[in-house]
Amino acid sequence: MGQLRVEKVQELIKQELSKMILTELKDPGIGFVTVTQVEATGDLRSAKVYLSLLGSDEEKAQTWKALERALGHMRSEIGKRIRLRLTPELTLHLDKSIDYSTHIEKLLLKIKSEEDGK
Repeated sequence: MGQLRVEKVQELIKQELSKMILTELKDPGIGFVTVTQVEATGDLRSAKVYLSLLGSDEEKAQTWKALERALGHMRSEIGKRIRLRLTPELTLHLDKSIDYSTHIEKLLLKIKSEEDGK
């Protein structure tokens, strides 16, 4: 299957999931979530959904559980909204890039403050 088509489908899934999580899922356990990336296989049978969660560890855990409960609903909605022969099987993955970049920024600030103190 053409790589361009796969990329377009990935972007459509990302947009639809973002919209769905933001406005349509009514679970009070869902906190602040951002869909950062979707990686679909070449045959579009499965897709990894990368999510960034914000909040305390307890809030993140609660949000993660709520999203896992809603995964079947999200997949069926994707199937209705995007016309594909097969709806991809969705799997959730935690995107830790924001946490990593925050950690690097703190380290850089620490190094800068130590250099200024000399």
